[in-house]
Amino acid sequence: MAQMKLAVIVGSVREGRRGPLITDWFVDYARQHGQFEISVIDLAEVELPLVMPPQPPAMAEPARPSALAAATEVLADADAFVIVTPEYNHSFPASLKAFVDWHWSQWRAKPIGFVSYGSIGGGLRAVEQLRSVFAELHATTVRDQVSFHRYWMEFDADGKPVDAETHNENAKLMLDQLTWWGTALRDARTAVPYAV
Repeated sequence: MAQMKLAVIVGSVREGRRGPLITDWFVDYARQHGQFEISVIDLAEVELPLVMPPQPPAMAEPARPSALAAATEVLADADAFVIVTPEYNHSFPASLKAFVDWHWSQWRAKPIGFVSYGSIGGGLRAVEQLRSVFAELHATTVRDQVSFHRYWMEFDADGKPVDAETHNENAKLMLDQLTWWGTALRDARTAVPYAV
């Protein structure tokens, strides 16, 4: 079976963010999983316009600025996604919402997993809100996720989770679900165009 193309999206653009550290750990683990060809989109490296075109992407694919072209191509080619997100004020970052809103068909009929981090809640509230956003975009979110509670205490000096066993188990379960859904949905999209 051909490897799935997995796009991992780093949602935070805040100075001093921990998103890249967490993403590096996750990408390393996902490569060991062996089912994925992985691309990373770091929103801090994307010139993300906040002014949207007059017509929503759901009605017609927008004329996107050239600065988004590379990221849009990665999304279009992907079979599955993982969103790495913090929780800001009981929600997810505005940068992530803007990026999601610039795209429409790229998410359609594809599975999405989450790696979240935050304080006591571990980013779970951000993920619950993202699930409803992606449902509107005709994407399928997998049930299991990776969550880091009190993330500033969760990693050692080498950038590895202190409780590696638990986080590795959670990551494996999520990646197994993404493999199943990604394969099923890729085969379905090939056989029959998805109706919207």
